[in-house]
Amino acid sequence: MPRAEDGGDATVTAAETTARNRSRLALLVVATAQLMTVLDDTVANVALPSIQADLGVSTTALPWVINAYLLAFGGLLLFGGRVGDLAGRRRVLRAGLVVFTAASLAGGLAPTGELLIAARAVQGVGAALVAPNVLALIATNFPAGAARNKAMGAYGAMSALGIVGGVLLGGLLTGALSWRWVLLINLPIGLVVLAGTRVLREGERGAGRLDTLGALTATGGVSALAYGSTRAGEYGWGEALTLAAFAVALVLLVTFVLVQARSRHPLLPLHLLADRNRSGAYLSVLVIGAGLMGTFYLAVLFMQQVLQFGPLRAGVASLPFGLGIIVAAGVASKLVEELPVRAVAVPGLLLAALGLFWLSRLQADSGYVSGLMVPFFLATFGLGLAFLPMTLLVVREVDERETGSASALMNTAQQVGAALGLALLTTVSTTAADTRLPGAGRALQRAVSEGDAGLLARAEQALSHGYTSAYLAAAAVLVLAAIMVALTITAGRQQSSTPAQSGA
Repeated sequence: MPRAEDGGDATVTAAETTARNRSRLALLVVATAQLMTVLDDTVANVALPSIQADLGVSTTALPWVINAYLLAFGGLLLFGGRVGDLAGRRRVLRAGLVVFTAASLAGGLAPTGELLIAARAVQGVGAALVAPNVLALIATNFPAGAARNKAMGAYGAMSALGIVGGVLLGGLLTGALSWRWVLLINLPIGLVVLAGTRVLREGERGAGRLDTLGALTATGGVSALAYGSTRAGEYGWGEALTLAAFAVALVLLVTFVLVQARSRHPLLPLHLLADRNRSGAYLSVLVIGAGLMGTFYLAVLFMQQVLQFGPLRAGVASLPFGLGIIVAAGVASKLVEELPVRAVAVPGLLLAALGLFWLSRLQADSGYVSGLMVPFFLATFGLGLAFLPMTLLVVREVDERETGSASALMNTAQQVGAALGLALLTTVSTTAADTRLPGAGRALQRAVSEGDAGLLARAEQALSHGYTSAYLAAAAVLVLAAIMVALTITAGRQQSSTPAQSGA
């Protein structure tokens, strides 16, 4: 009898070990898939000069190497999430990985700028199929509590690491090999992740059919909003085409909401927004997305334009950005098990605001460590601390058949927030810099090319004033976001899926 019991214990132990290993592999697969899609938000940025020289891309067409990916990605997220709910999240994730990897190969081999831009747009389509289903598969493969908190921590860390890693990896690959490897590197990674998806549990599918009109209006509306935001940062908020894009976005998004309210099979079930905590989480993610992308973008510009860092050095110097969020993700995944959500998110947002206020004290002669690295880390640590509780709230107590839609809306909020944050902070920065020296950015380039030390000093001072003004504005927005979270989020600690422990 003791042997039988021993054998039984051994069987249980073996089963637990197998389940633990499978869970670890599943976490590795979803984290790597998320990293790959976010990486391509920024990986091509430092390669743009090489792309332009090699393929002869015009100055007006060059930004579309980036924008084509971002617009397709942001515009199709709701569609990708709903298709995953209906057709199966693992199946759609696999399809997205195939599309993304094939488009990366096509872009890496593209002989012309037009084909490269087209490949980047198709990459965005693949990313839109991958991203919402990665988050939905976390909800279906990891039970609420410590396991899901850990998985969400890895998800948040990969999101941050992808932004920073994109600049660093792009600089390394472009300098050591060729700009083409910025895209070709996705081929081995995509194939490995695709093979690893077999460990993921599919989850329960939703019923009904795809809301085609909803998909068209949502895609068009979000794409127009993202395009308008991107254009506003470059040409101004009052420019005719910018205003037209915002008008189209407003009409299409209002139409989308009306269609969803009447549809029997909505792309976005509006009852998901009826939950006070979830609605607050979506708004918070939008603000956090704006803060993350805006903080990173301005810091990289400051390092390159004012501190005169090269692209690779700027990428290495940006590592505290990713480190701050990675550390915060680990800390937050533990805190949300013991504390109410707002007790973690509100201090995080206030810490981030403090870091941004510190950055608003930058001067042209500021040192990297005390002037940039420490407040940079503080700001991103705070944003990471707030981000994880919000992602947990998005899928909290959501019907498993609707996790794709809930996750897609969060990804959409993050992407739109990033676009709006870039546009708003760029506008504040440019306007403030121009009050000190009109055309400060162009003046800096002219001073460097002509060796004009006096003009260089004035341009650096003007640009520093612009960046610090933008950081001060961003700090004020994060304080308002902290107040919003304190007033709207009432959920308790994220320890189990039982109503008693899920929140008010």
